[in-house]
Amino acid sequence: MNEPQLAIAILTARVLAGILFFFQGYDKVFKIGIPQVSATMKATLSGKNMSPGLVGFVAYFSSYAELICGFLLILGFFKLYASYILCFNILMVSAGFSMAKPMWDSSHVLIRVALLLFILIAPSAWDVLSVDHLFSISGLSKP
Repeated sequence: MNEPQLAIAILTARVLAGILFFFQGYDKVFKIGIPQVSATMKATLSGKNMSPGLVGFVAYFSSYAELICGFLLILGFFKLYASYILCFNILMVSAGFSMAKPMWDSSHVLIRVALLLFILIAPSAWDVLSVDHLFSISGLSKP
């Protein structure tokens, strides 16, 4: 594969993952509202011995992590840190879904996991169409 194809492949994966996470977080924060997301999660996990405080924290963390880190992925800014946070978020949310309903539909999660794993294992030299790359060639990211 040549360089432009690699750059387009990682750009597509990163931006697609960013869009999926950003709009999921956007809906939770601005359309549904985090209190309603938290209430829904608490109702779904009632009787599962989950602390309401922990469920509330996960609702807030998940919503803002998806919104902020999704936006960062779209830009390609702090891409690795955003990916790490989103991986942690997916693990938390998947654990919650699995506790609520062991046979839940994971189709929405699997595409996000695949995209994140590709972003994390692809060499950073491929991601030349990002803000991170721009800063690295300008010398701004180096001490």
